[in-house]
Amino acid sequence: MQTRKRSPLASFGLHTGLVLGTVVALFPPLWLLVTSFKPKSEAFSTALVKEFTLANYTHVVQDTYFLTWFGNSLVVVLGTTLIGVFIAATTGYAISRFRFPGMRPLMWVLLITQMFPMAVLIVPLYNTMATLGLLNQPVGLIITYLTIAVPFCAWMMKGFFDTIPIDIDESGRVDGLTPFGTFWRLVLPLAKPGIAVTGFYSFVTAWAEVAYATAFMTGEENLTLAGGLQTFVNRYGSDWGSMTAAAVIIAVPAAVVFGFAQRHLVSGLTAGATKS
Repeated sequence: MQTRKRSPLASFGLHTGLVLGTVVALFPPLWLLVTSFKPKSEAFSTALVKEFTLANYTHVVQDTYFLTWFGNSLVVVLGTTLIGVFIAATTGYAISRFRFPGMRPLMWVLLITQMFPMAVLIVPLYNTMATLGLLNQPVGLIITYLTIAVPFCAWMMKGFFDTIPIDIDESGRVDGLTPFGTFWRLVLPLAKPGIAVTGFYSFVTAWAEVAYATAFMTGEENLTLAGGLQTFVNRYGSDWGSMTAAAVIIAVPAAVVFGFAQRHLVSGLTAGATKS
């Protein structure tokens, strides 16, 4: 088959569009980085850095609760990621391999929970957390984030487990393994790309979420990083230098996690979508 050659004008338009799209995508994070190194008096200056300074970073680390927020976020993120991946993997495996009463309603429940806007759920979740005494507690925030991450991740893991031959399970049972032993020792090691995707999604959910973090956690010493950022820009004043510096620091762990997970992300997403 002959391929139609692109005309010079079409090629120019295509490359111009790609360049413009790249500039639009990269401009906000680059400007954020540049602003973080500017003095506060030049935060809105359109020029590049005239006086390079680390004062914003020093102020954020030494004069605020930033390290406390970082510790709170670390606890919430680790809890959400570990528990979320475990629940999503076991749920996805059970739905993929077994037929049990209530399986289809369970799948619908997992799907329907993703249809509700976050703003609608804040009030009922707040009342529930208050009744259980989980406000201003990392455990309460972890449970809340699990309600976001687990349904989506369980569906994704179910699709991924569907692509793994069931012969592997049968060979495990022939060797005397229990269903959980087959899952843990044989199937789960083959699901590393899917686990990387669900783990990254759970991490991003807990690391970057703002609405629940600010609604369920009060007092600066209890905030996470997402909630702490709002203390720099509020109705009483705006400290854009400190906010941009804090945002840059917050972006570093996310970039590191993405760097470790990226080789599995594409294969995990595509493998989970090939069979249902």
